[in-house]
Amino acid sequence: MAMDKLFTPAYIGNLKIPNRLVRSATAERMADLSDGKPQPRLTEMYRQLVRGGVGLIITGHMYIHPKGKAHLGMTGIYADELIAPLSELTKAVHQEGGLIAAQINHGGMMCPPECVQRALAPSDIESPFIPQVAHKMNEDEIEEAIQAFGQAARRAREAGFDSVQIHAAHGYLNSEFLSPWANRREDCWGGAMPQRLRFLRAVCAEVRSQVGTDYPVFIKLGMLDGVKGGLTVEESLSILPELQGMGLDAVEISSGINGEKKLSSQMGIRNEQDEGYFLPIVRRARHLTTLPILTVGGFRSRRVMEQVLQNDEADFISLCRPLILEPDLPNRFRLGLQEKSRCISSNHCWESSLGEGISCKCPLDKIT
Repeated sequence: MAMDKLFTPAYIGNLKIPNRLVRSATAERMADLSDGKPQPRLTEMYRQLVRGGVGLIITGHMYIHPKGKAHLGMTGIYADELIAPLSELTKAVHQEGGLIAAQINHGGMMCPPECVQRALAPSDIESPFIPQVAHKMNEDEIEEAIQAFGQAARRAREAGFDSVQIHAAHGYLNSEFLSPWANRREDCWGGAMPQRLRFLRAVCAEVRSQVGTDYPVFIKLGMLDGVKGGLTVEESLSILPELQGMGLDAVEISSGINGEKKLSSQMGIRNEQDEGYFLPIVRRARHLTTLPILTVGGFRSRRVMEQVLQNDEADFISLCRPLILEPDLPNRFRLGLQEKSRCISSNHCWESSLGEGISCKCPLDKIT
């Protein structure tokens, strides 16, 4: 097997990406706690990622509306006043020769009380794994959210982002509408999958109307819920053939609601067979869409990444935790200096105190 595809170019829409390594959206928590304005250290993090050789940066999720703020320190893209500071981010990335996509999101039922007074969801929801009781959205609130996604995409383009990724995974609003567990509505927004897909379809249409036909737009799609009565792979596969007609240029496959089972950030990845834990879904999805596929989920070894690409199972490899520890991992792979990430998947990346931001906090003697 030729070990060279990882560093060949590929496209998302008309965006040429120099290699197949993508920094998957990672909530950096490096924005002002009140207004979501990005802080200088976020700019520096992105500079380091570009210098480290990653083909495309996807930002941590940015909230499109004050009602959709999912955590403190989350970057905002909900107002035109944020275009200028966001432009500083994109300018820094472009100065280094890199590419950056803005991930836009509404937290929905995952919004905690310290961020929103009233969490919104397709249906009334109370559960141990959401921060507070969520309330059923009315028609005006649904339309407000749809419009907010479109305006956020417009701001992203005006701020100089090379692409937009719509977040429809991990239990946030778009994935809630897709989930039969979170969406128990009996109107035109709920029911069978075609009706539950209506919200995401409207979001994609509004985004496309705001950014035009030539701007790259793709999606992070949660295809399996970790909660009883949630979205199944079999049902979510029916979404795949619809994506191109919804104006999307690529799909990154992940999990939906991380409820009783934690699916999107699995721990203890030690062996190659543990890597790529969404690949069984990705392989099935490959037959249902011609769109480029980004696969995420515990990739650590160059050999495994190359094999996925050589087998044409996916077009891009998305990395999260390894790039927190080693932002220069892509260059080290390319230069033959390293064959596997040193990340031990213990999930000690997240901030231990408010305002600290993400960083690797694993004991150094355990990182080999």
